Formats: sequence, C-alpha cells, structure tokens
Amino acid sequence: MAAETEARRAEVARKTRETAISVTVNVDGTGDARISTGIGFFDHMLDQLSRHSLIDMTIEAKGDLHIDDHHTVEDVGIAIGQALAKALGDRAGVNRYASIDLAMDETMTKAALDLSGRPYLVWNVAFPSEKIGTFDTELVREFFHAFAQNAGITLHILNHYGANSHHIAETCFKAVARALRVAAEIDPRQEGRVPSTKGMLA
Repeated sequence: MAAETEARRAEVARKTRETAISVTVNVDGTGDARISTGIGFFDHMLDQLSRHSLIDMTIEAKGDLHIDDHHTVEDVGIAIGQALAKALGDRAGVNRYASIDLAMDETMTKAALDLSGRPYLVWNVAFPSEKIGTFDTELVREFFHAFAQNAGITLHILNHYGANSHHIAETCFKAVARALRVAAEIDPRQEGRVPSTKGMLA
C-alpha cells in the first residue's frame, strides 16, 4: 500500500509509579485536541502543539502532582514522542525537514527539525522568569527533550528575543508544531521513498 494512503495513527500507554499516561495521535488529522494532564498551562501548550501541527491528539495523564509537575510533563513528552514515532513508521514519503521563525507579539522563536530517526535537542531559550503562574519554565525544555528523544527527531529551538515568559513558551510550542506539520507531510514527488540516501531513517 502506498505511504500516502496508509493510516498514520498510533496509541501509546505508559504507566510507572509516578504517572499513568495514554496518548493517541493521528498525523493526518485536523488538529483536534482532547487533553487532560492536570496542569492547566501545560494543557494549553499541548493544545497549541496539536492545533498548529494538525496532528489530532488525545492525551490523558495522571501524575504525582502533589510532588511537582516534572514527572507528568516529562512522561507526557515521552509518550507523545513514542506515539509519533510509531505513527510515522519508516517515514517513507515525508518531507523530512522543516523550519520556521514564528512571531507572537514581542517574541520570535525559531524551530528547525529533521525527522531523522536520530534524536537530538539543541535548546537556546532563556526565560525572564522561573514560573508562568505555577508552572516551572525549566519544564518546557524537559518536555521537548523527552519528545525529541522518543520521536527520533533532531530538534533545534532558538528564541531570538522576547520579554514575556508565556509568549516565549507558546512560541516554542507553536513553532515546533508548524515545523512538524510540514516535515511530516507526504511529498508526492517522493513516491513513497524514504527521503535518505541511506534508504532508511533510524
């Protein structure tokens, strides 16, 4: 069956002593998001990730929030990454590469990525505050690190400038989403080939 007619959907369940998480993704969706992690700001960011990538996401997470948000945020990143990797399969026919500079009010952030199968995160983002409401800003990096490692994505995120921590975080999620949307799309000129001279992405 040709790559462009295959359903690129996947489900992942992850359960540890710290979290219980279920994730479903549909790469060829419309950005329909059904998200509940118990962390309001994080839900808002994941909604942006789904909406702007056009990847349908259903995410249910229960974690040890009485300790802090860290385990839940990291494990959700792991589960989304695993689900995306599963949905993409051998990545035949995809565009593979994409990048975008995304503006939001006073903030601009760049995301560049390669669906290489080789996980790597370059993170060049500084927040002017340690928290956004009750959410620790350092957890934004933790999410993207877990996501990239488990999705098999080379991901570079660079905040050019910005004064508001909420805007900086939101541009990170939106920029990654927009780049992911392009990279994961099927290129009809590929005719189902894996976009690598190696013949595989792993």
